[in-house]
Amino acid sequence: MKLISCYFIAFLILHTYIVFPTQSKLLKQSNSITQFLYAHNIVRARHGLRPLTWSTKLTNYAKWYANQRRGDCALIHSTGPYGENIFWGSGNNWTPNQAVNAWSSQEAYYNYKANSCLPNKDCWHYTQVVWRSSKQVGCAKIKCLSGDTFVVCEYNPHGNTIGQRPY
Repeated sequence: MKLISCYFIAFLILHTYIVFPTQSKLLKQSNSITQFLYAHNIVRARHGLRPLTWSTKLTNYAKWYANQRRGDCALIHSTGPYGENIFWGSGNNWTPNQAVNAWSSQEAYYNYKANSCLPNKDCWHYTQVVWRSSKQVGCAKIKCLSGDTFVVCEYNPHGNTIGQRPY
C-alpha cells in the first residue's frame, strides 16, 4: 500500500507540473499553479480521489473576484456559479500551499459518519477541496491595499451539496 501511495504521489507531482517558457513572469505563474494544484491534489490523494486539473476559465473568474476584494480583503464569498474557498492572511508572504493547507486543516473538524462539521467548527472549505465530483480548480492570490494577502480558489463542478458526502 505504501509503495502504491508513493507512486501515486510521484504521479501527482508530475501531473501538476506545468512547463512554461523561461520568462520570469511566466515561471512565477507556473510555480503558483503548481503549488495550488499540488496542495489540493495531495489532500485528494489521501482519499483516493482523482487529481484536479487547472482551469484558465476558473482562474480568470478567481482573479476578477480577488480584485473586487483588493480594497478591503474581506472574507466575503462571490456567490458565483462555482464552488469557492477564500483565504485572508496578514502580510504578503503567504504561499498558495499555506492557503490550501489552512482549508485542508479543517479535516479535523469533519465528521464523515454524520456528514457534518463538529459543533462550533467550520469544515466546509475542506469538504470543497475533497469534493469527489469537482474536476477543475482555478485560483488567484493578490496583495490587498492593506498589504495583506487574499486568495480565492474556484471549483467546477461546485461541491458542498446538501445531503451528499464529499467522497
